[in-house]
Amino acid sequence: MVDKGDGRSRPVRGRIRTLTDAALNADVMVSQVDSLLVDMEGTLATLSTLTGDLDTTMSRFNETITQIDELAPRIFGVVDRMEAIVTRVEAIVGVAETVLSPIMVTENAVRGVLKSVRGWAP
Repeated sequence: MVDKGDGRSRPVRGRIRTLTDAALNADVMVSQVDSLLVDMEGTLATLSTLTGDLDTTMSRFNETITQIDELAPRIFGVVDRMEAIVTRVEAIVGVAETVLSPIMVTENAVRGVLKSVRGWAP
């Protein structure tokens, strides 16, 4: 290092003291940086493990989504078949109601007659 001061010469002792202070400061700084790097090493190792775990999780998630995508057309087929069954059941119920309607009317008429007959009996 070259001293480019104002042209005045400093005592040798002052220069040595300045250089000693600078060396001590640099040594402390190197120690702090070294400590920081050691701490970062552990953090980066943990981050690497977590990233690996995330990759595994994302891979499983992707497989699950793929299975759902493959399953969806089959589910749609089942829903379509169920809708067809419900439509047929509704038609059967409609026919049954139509067939049973005269029977229910007759039943109500017979009940009314029996009620009237019971009302006449002493």
